[in-house]
Formats: sequence, C-alpha cells, structure tokens
Amino acid sequence: MIDRPFAPAAERNAPYILTALRSLLASARTVLEIGSGTGQHAVCFASALPHLRWQPSDRAAQLPAIEAWRQAANLPNLMPPRALEIGRDPWPDERFDGVYTANTLHYMPWSAVVALFEALRGRLPRGGLLVVYGPFREGGAWQGPNDAAFDAQLRASGCDRGVRDLEAVEALAVAAGLLRQDDVAMPANNRVVAWQQP
Repeated sequence: MIDRPFAPAAERNAPYILTALRSLLASARTVLEIGSGTGQHAVCFASALPHLRWQPSDRAAQLPAIEAWRQAANLPNLMPPRALEIGRDPWPDERFDGVYTANTLHYMPWSAVVALFEALRGRLPRGGLLVVYGPFREGGAWQGPNDAAFDAQLRASGCDRGVRDLEAVEALAVAAGLLRQDDVAMPANNRVVAWQQP
C-alpha cells in the first residue's frame, strides 16, 4: 500500500464545504466527484454523508493515492476510484444525482472546462446538481487580495489555466441546460456554486 498523500488545504476546507453539501445533496443518492486529488474529500464526505454512494475519479496517475485513502477508511458507500480525465476519457455510463468538483476549474485548461459542461448536458436527472468549489472572478473583479497573483502563477504554466470568470462558467452551465441554484461564500475567497438540472 502506498503512503497516503496529504493536502493541508483539503483538510482545512472540507468542514466548510461539507456544511454546504449537507443541504445541497440531501436528496441525492449517487455523486460523482471529479478531480478527487488525494482522496481526502472523498473520505470526509462519504463518511459524513452515509446516504450517498460516493464515486471518486481523477487522472489515472492519481488513482493509487485515492485508493489508499479509500482502503484506510473502509467505508461501504465509498467506491473504488475511476480514471476520468475530462476531455480525454469517456464519461461514465452510470447516471449520478450529483457531480462535485473542488479546485479543478482553474487547473484544467479552458477546453476541459467546456468539455465538462458539455458532458453534463442531458446526463443529470431532474433536480440533479453540479457543485463546484473554488475561486472565481466576478464582474472582472478579483474576490481576494491574492487572487491576481495566483491567476498569474497559473497562467504562467502555459496550459490555459487560470481563475475563471464566473460569468463565463455560468454561460457554459446555461448552454448545458443548467440553472444556478446556490452560491455560498467560503473562507479564503472561495465559493461553492451549484447548478441544477430543472
């Protein structure tokens, strides 16, 4: 078994995100997590929300780390991780009541953000949710004092990364047939934004 990687930020933000998820996903039964990273969120949320069947996913290279966290937790509602790199891997055949992703839209190239919303078109059931956690720029304005520097750092990678304009993401959601259902402020100038399939 490999050592379990540990992300301090995931440990810090999980309780705040969980507060939002408790109400947002109260009626859901199956959730696909995109970009599960270390696997910490998957374990935290599956443990705290036992009514959910939690399906973690990420690029293939991340799966051993997620599996290490899953096996250590030994939760009956936490599924083995799946390989899913947005824009490259096929979308799972299974239907999910909700899709959750944290700190991914600004690390994905914009083409993958577009592919994510296109993949969701018609795939969520009525009332199904896409829940996104992370930083956004709104109305052309940064939401925190360090966001501009963080955005510059991301864009320097040359991979079309960057803090996303909420209006641009909203346009993708509307094109996919989703409607904004909630927008919750989080610490460190992050947000939980949820879009629903009407």
